[in-house]
Amino acid sequence: MSLSPEALKRIRKIEFLTRKRVQETFAGAYHSIFKGRGAEFEAVRPYQQGDDVRDIDWHVTARMGEPYVKSYREERELVVFIAVDASASLFFGTGIHDKHELAAEIGAILALSAITNNDKVGLMIFDDQIRHVLPPRKGKNQVLAIIRDLLTIQPAQSETDLSVGLRAINRSLRQRAIVFFISDFLDAIPSYERDLLITAQKHDLIAVCINDPLEARWFDVGLIHVRDAETGELRLIDTHHDHWQTQFSKQSVKFHAQRQKLFSRARVDAICIDTNGDSYQALTQFFSQRAQRIRR
Repeated sequence: MSLSPEALKRIRKIEFLTRKRVQETFAGAYHSIFKGRGAEFEAVRPYQQGDDVRDIDWHVTARMGEPYVKSYREERELVVFIAVDASASLFFGTGIHDKHELAAEIGAILALSAITNNDKVGLMIFDDQIRHVLPPRKGKNQVLAIIRDLLTIQPAQSETDLSVGLRAINRSLRQRAIVFFISDFLDAIPSYERDLLITAQKHDLIAVCINDPLEARWFDVGLIHVRDAETGELRLIDTHHDHWQTQFSKQSVKFHAQRQKLFSRARVDAICIDTNGDSYQALTQFFSQRAQRIRR
Protein backbone atom coordinates (compact mmCIF):
# COMPACT_ATOMS: atom_id res chain seq x y z
CA MET A 1 0.00 0.00 0.00
CA SER A 2 1.44 3.39 -1.01
CA LEU A 3 0.80 6.14 1.49
CA SER A 4 0.66 9.87 0.95
CA PRO A 5 3.32 12.10 2.55
CA GLU A 6 0.62 13.40 4.91
CA ALA A 7 -0.26 9.88 6.06
CA LEU A 8 3.41 9.01 6.60
CA LYS A 9 3.88 12.19 8.60
CA ARG A 10 0.88 11.31 10.77
CA ILE A 11 2.22 7.79 11.38
CA ARG A 12 5.63 9.14 12.43
CA LYS A 13 4.00 11.73 14.71
CA ILE A 14 1.81 9.15 16.45
CA GLU A 15 4.78 6.79 16.79
CA PHE A 16 6.89 9.58 18.38
CA LEU A 17 4.19 10.77 20.80
CA THR A 18 3.17 7.25 21.79
CA ARG A 19 6.77 6.13 22.29
CA LYS A 20 7.36 9.09 24.62
CA ARG A 21 4.32 8.25 26.74
CA VAL A 22 5.20 4.55 26.81
CA GLN A 23 8.74 5.23 27.99
CA GLU A 24 7.50 7.63 30.65
CA THR A 25 4.54 5.61 31.90
CA PHE A 26 4.16 2.04 30.70
CA ALA A 27 7.51 0.35 30.14
CA GLY A 28 8.17 -0.62 33.76
CA ALA A 29 4.56 -1.51 34.53
CA TYR A 30 4.27 -3.66 31.41
CA HIS A 31 7.50 -5.49 32.27
CA SER A 32 6.36 -6.18 35.84
CA ILE A 33 3.02 -7.81 34.96
CA PHE A 34 3.93 -9.73 31.81
CA LYS A 35 6.64 -12.12 32.84
CA GLY A 36 8.86 -14.20 30.60
CA ARG A 37 8.75 -17.98 30.29
CA GLY A 38 11.14 -18.66 33.14
CA ALA A 39 14.59 -17.95 34.49
CA GLU A 40 17.98 -19.07 33.23
CA PHE A 41 21.02 -19.43 35.51
CA GLU A 42 23.48 -16.62 34.88
CA ALA A 43 26.16 -16.53 37.61
CA VAL A 44 26.87 -16.61 41.32
CA ARG A 45 27.53 -13.49 43.38
CA PRO A 46 28.09 -12.58 47.05
CA TYR A 47 24.97 -12.68 49.22
CA GLN A 48 23.33 -9.30 49.84
CA GLN A 49 20.81 -8.40 52.52
CA GLY A 50 17.33 -9.15 51.24
CA ASP A 51 18.36 -12.01 48.93
CA ASP A 52 16.23 -15.16 49.11
CA VAL A 53 18.10 -17.75 51.22
CA ARG A 54 16.72 -20.44 48.89
CA ASP A 55 19.07 -19.10 46.20
CA ILE A 56 22.22 -19.73 48.26
CA ASP A 57 24.75 -21.89 46.40
CA TRP A 58 26.02 -24.05 49.25
CA HIS A 59 28.94 -25.55 47.33
CA VAL A 60 30.40 -22.13 46.42
CA THR A 61 29.59 -20.82 49.92
CA ALA A 62 31.55 -23.67 51.53
CA ARG A 63 34.49 -23.14 49.16
CA MET A 64 34.65 -19.34 49.57
CA GLY A 65 33.90 -19.22 53.28
CA GLU A 66 31.09 -16.66 52.83
CA PRO A 67 27.55 -16.91 51.43
CA TYR A 68 27.04 -16.77 47.67
CA VAL A 69 23.74 -16.86 45.81
CA LYS A 70 22.78 -17.93 42.33
CA SER A 71 21.54 -15.15 40.05
CA TYR A 72 19.18 -15.74 37.18
CA ARG A 73 18.35 -13.99 33.94
CA GLU A 74 14.71 -13.84 33.00
CA GLU A 75 13.86 -15.44 29.66
CA ARG A 76 11.79 -12.46 28.65
CA GLU A 77 10.87 -13.05 25.07
CA LEU A 78 7.08 -12.98 24.92
CA VAL A 79 4.64 -12.93 22.07
CA VAL A 80 2.06 -10.15 22.16
CA PHE A 81 -0.79 -10.37 19.66
CA ILE A 82 -3.20 -7.50 19.04
CA ALA A 83 -6.53 -8.43 17.43
CA VAL A 84 -8.65 -5.47 16.29
CA ASP A 85 -12.30 -5.60 15.30
CA ALA A 86 -12.85 -3.50 12.16
CA SER A 87 -16.55 -4.17 11.62
CA ALA A 88 -18.84 -1.27 10.71
CA SER A 89 -19.96 -0.60 14.29
CA LEU A 90 -16.40 0.48 15.18
CA PHE A 91 -16.63 3.41 12.76
CA PHE A 92 -18.94 5.35 15.06
CA GLY A 93 -18.37 7.75 17.90
CA THR A 94 -19.86 10.73 19.67
CA GLY A 95 -16.89 11.42 21.95
CA ILE A 96 -13.39 12.80 21.48
CA HIS A 97 -12.60 9.88 19.15
CA ASP A 98 -14.67 7.48 17.17
CA LYS A 99 -14.29 3.89 18.30
CA HIS A 100 -11.85 2.78 15.59
CA GLU A 101 -9.54 5.77 16.29
CA LEU A 102 -9.49 4.82 19.96
CA ALA A 103 -8.78 1.19 19.04
CA ALA A 104 -5.87 2.32 16.83
CA GLU A 105 -4.40 4.44 19.64
CA ILE A 106 -4.63 1.58 22.12
CA GLY A 107 -3.06 -0.81 19.62
CA ALA A 108 -0.14 1.59 19.09
CA ILE A 109 0.45 1.92 22.84
CA LEU A 110 0.44 -1.85 23.36
CA ALA A 111 2.69 -2.51 20.36
CA LEU A 112 5.26 0.04 21.55
CA SER A 113 5.13 -1.34 25.11
CA ALA A 114 5.92 -4.80 23.77
CA ILE A 115 8.74 -3.68 21.49
CA THR A 116 10.28 -1.50 24.24
CA ASN A 117 10.56 -4.68 26.32
CA ASN A 118 12.07 -6.61 23.38
CA ASP A 119 9.01 -8.80 22.91
CA LYS A 120 7.55 -9.92 19.62
CA VAL A 121 4.29 -8.28 18.59
CA GLY A 122 1.79 -9.14 15.86
CA LEU A 123 -1.48 -7.76 14.56
CA MET A 124 -4.73 -9.11 13.16
CA ILE A 125 -7.56 -7.01 11.73
CA PHE A 126 -10.91 -8.73 11.22
CA ASP A 127 -14.66 -8.17 10.85
CA ASP A 128 -16.74 -11.05 9.47
CA GLN A 129 -13.52 -12.33 7.90
CA ILE A 130 -9.78 -11.93 8.42
CA ARG A 131 -8.72 -8.69 6.69
CA HIS A 132 -5.03 -8.50 7.52
CA VAL A 133 -2.38 -10.28 9.58
CA LEU A 134 1.13 -9.26 10.60
CA PRO A 135 2.95 -12.26 12.17
CA PRO A 136 4.69 -11.49 15.49
CA ARG A 137 8.12 -9.90 15.05
CA LYS A 138 10.46 -7.56 16.88
CA GLY A 139 11.77 -4.14 15.94
CA LYS A 140 10.84 -0.57 15.14
CA ASN A 141 9.79 -1.40 11.58
CA GLN A 142 7.21 -3.83 12.97
CA VAL A 143 5.73 -1.10 15.19
CA LEU A 144 5.55 1.36 12.29
CA ALA A 145 3.83 -1.29 10.17
CA ILE A 146 1.29 -1.94 12.95
CA ILE A 147 0.54 1.77 13.41
CA ARG A 148 0.23 2.19 9.63
CA ASP A 149 -2.20 -0.71 9.36
CA LEU A 150 -4.28 0.49 12.30
CA LEU A 151 -4.55 4.03 10.91
CA THR A 152 -5.47 2.91 7.41
CA ILE A 153 -8.31 0.53 8.31
CA GLN A 154 -11.14 1.11 5.87
CA PRO A 155 -14.77 0.76 7.01
CA ALA A 156 -16.73 -2.09 5.45
CA GLN A 157 -20.45 -2.82 5.53
CA SER A 158 -19.83 -5.97 7.53
CA GLU A 159 -21.28 -7.36 10.73
CA THR A 160 -19.35 -8.12 13.89
CA ASP A 161 -18.31 -11.76 14.09
CA LEU A 162 -15.99 -12.19 17.05
CA SER A 163 -15.72 -15.93 16.49
CA VAL A 164 -13.84 -15.25 13.24
CA GLY A 165 -11.06 -13.46 15.12
CA LEU A 166 -10.99 -15.86 18.05
CA ARG A 167 -10.85 -18.97 15.86
CA ALA A 168 -8.02 -17.48 13.80
CA ILE A 169 -6.04 -16.87 17.00
CA ASN A 170 -6.70 -20.43 18.18
CA ARG A 171 -5.50 -21.86 14.86
CA SER A 172 -2.47 -19.69 14.19
CA LEU A 173 -0.82 -18.97 17.56
CA ARG A 174 1.00 -22.16 18.59
CA GLN A 175 3.02 -20.60 21.39
CA ARG A 176 1.22 -19.16 24.41
CA ALA A 177 0.81 -15.43 23.86
CA ILE A 178 -0.57 -12.31 25.49
CA VAL A 179 -3.61 -11.51 23.36
CA PHE A 180 -5.24 -8.09 23.46
CA PHE A 181 -8.64 -8.45 21.79
CA ILE A 182 -9.93 -4.96 20.94
CA SER A 183 -13.62 -4.69 20.04
CA ASP A 184 -16.93 -3.10 21.01
CA PHE A 185 -18.16 -6.70 21.53
CA LEU A 186 -21.49 -5.87 19.88
CA ASP A 187 -22.14 -9.46 18.97
CA ALA A 188 -24.51 -12.09 20.33
CA ILE A 189 -22.66 -13.65 23.28
CA PRO A 190 -23.70 -17.28 22.55
CA SER A 191 -22.17 -17.00 19.07
CA TYR A 192 -18.61 -16.47 20.36
CA GLU A 193 -18.71 -17.79 23.93
CA ARG A 194 -17.16 -21.20 23.18
CA ASP A 195 -14.35 -19.71 21.07
CA LEU A 196 -13.53 -17.12 23.73
CA LEU A 197 -13.30 -19.84 26.41
CA ILE A 198 -10.86 -21.80 24.22
CA THR A 199 -8.71 -18.72 23.55
CA ALA A 200 -8.62 -17.89 27.27
CA GLN A 201 -7.39 -21.42 28.06
CA LYS A 202 -4.59 -21.28 25.49
CA HIS A 203 -3.44 -17.68 26.00
CA ASP A 204 -3.37 -14.75 28.41
CA LEU A 205 -6.44 -13.12 26.89
CA ILE A 206 -7.28 -9.50 27.73
CA ALA A 207 -10.51 -8.01 26.39
CA VAL A 208 -10.32 -4.32 25.50
CA CYS A 209 -13.92 -3.09 25.27
CA ILE A 210 -14.48 0.09 23.25
CA ASN A 211 -17.74 1.82 24.12
CA ASP A 212 -19.55 5.02 23.20
CA PRO A 213 -21.80 6.87 25.69
CA LEU A 214 -24.67 6.95 23.18
CA GLU A 215 -24.72 3.14 23.19
CA ALA A 216 -25.71 3.12 26.87
CA ARG A 217 -28.59 5.63 26.91
CA TRP A 218 -30.83 7.64 24.63
CA PHE A 219 -30.91 11.42 24.54
CA ASP A 220 -34.24 13.14 23.98
CA VAL A 221 -33.89 14.62 20.49
CA GLY A 222 -37.39 13.82 19.22
CA LEU A 223 -38.03 11.76 16.09
CA ILE A 224 -34.89 10.39 14.45
CA HIS A 225 -34.00 7.85 11.80
CA VAL A 226 -31.57 5.25 13.11
CA ARG A 227 -29.55 3.07 10.74
CA ASP A 228 -27.77 -0.11 11.78
CA ALA A 229 -24.19 0.36 10.52
CA GLU A 230 -23.74 -3.37 9.95
CA THR A 231 -27.08 -4.48 8.50
CA GLY A 232 -28.22 -1.22 6.94
CA GLU A 233 -31.65 -1.53 8.60
CA LEU A 234 -33.37 1.86 8.99
CA ARG A 235 -35.93 2.62 11.72
CA LEU A 236 -37.84 5.72 12.84
CA ILE A 237 -37.68 6.15 16.62
CA ASP A 238 -39.23 8.72 18.94
CA THR A 239 -36.45 9.31 21.48
CA HIS A 240 -38.83 11.46 23.55
CA HIS A 241 -41.01 8.44 24.32
CA ASP A 242 -40.30 6.91 27.74
CA HIS A 243 -40.80 3.39 26.36
CA TRP A 244 -37.80 3.64 24.02
CA GLN A 245 -35.53 5.23 26.64
CA THR A 246 -36.43 2.65 29.29
CA GLN A 247 -36.14 -0.35 26.98
CA PHE A 248 -32.82 0.82 25.55
CA SER A 249 -31.32 1.39 29.02
CA LYS A 250 -32.51 -2.03 30.24
CA GLN A 251 -31.06 -3.81 27.21
CA SER A 252 -27.74 -1.99 27.64
CA VAL A 253 -27.46 -2.94 31.32
CA LYS A 254 -28.39 -6.56 30.55
CA PHE A 255 -25.86 -6.78 27.70
CA HIS A 256 -22.97 -5.45 29.80
CA ALA A 257 -23.86 -7.74 32.73
CA GLN A 258 -23.91 -10.82 30.48
CA ARG A 259 -20.62 -9.84 28.89
CA GLN A 260 -18.95 -9.35 32.27
CA LYS A 261 -20.33 -12.70 33.47
CA LEU A 262 -18.70 -14.39 30.45
CA PHE A 263 -15.37 -12.65 31.10
CA SER A 264 -15.46 -13.72 34.75
CA ARG A 265 -16.28 -17.31 33.82
CA ALA A 266 -13.38 -17.38 31.33
CA ARG A 267 -11.07 -15.56 33.79
CA VAL A 268 -10.47 -12.87 31.21
CA ASP A 269 -9.30 -9.45 32.35
CA ALA A 270 -11.22 -6.60 30.75
CA ILE A 271 -10.27 -2.99 30.07
CA CYS A 272 -13.32 -0.83 29.25
CA ILE A 273 -12.73 2.54 27.60
CA ASP A 274 -15.29 4.87 26.08
CA THR A 275 -14.78 7.41 23.31
CA ASN A 276 -14.60 10.26 25.85
CA GLY A 277 -11.99 8.40 27.89
CA ASP A 278 -8.21 8.61 28.15
CA SER A 279 -6.61 5.43 26.80
CA TYR A 280 -3.32 6.11 28.61
CA GLN A 281 -5.10 6.49 31.94
CA ALA A 282 -7.23 3.38 31.41
CA LEU A 283 -4.21 1.23 30.52
CA THR A 284 -2.16 2.63 33.41
CA GLN A 285 -4.97 1.75 35.81
CA PHE A 286 -5.20 -1.77 34.36
CA PHE A 287 -1.43 -2.33 34.68
CA SER A 288 -1.51 -1.05 38.27
CA GLN A 289 -4.45 -3.25 39.32
CA ARG A 290 -2.96 -6.33 37.70
CA ALA A 291 0.44 -5.71 39.31
CA GLN A 292 -1.22 -5.46 42.74
CA ARG A 293 -3.07 -8.72 42.15
CA ILE A 294 0.16 -10.49 41.16
CA ARG A 295 1.94 -9.28 44.31
CA ARG A 296 -0.76 -10.69 46.60
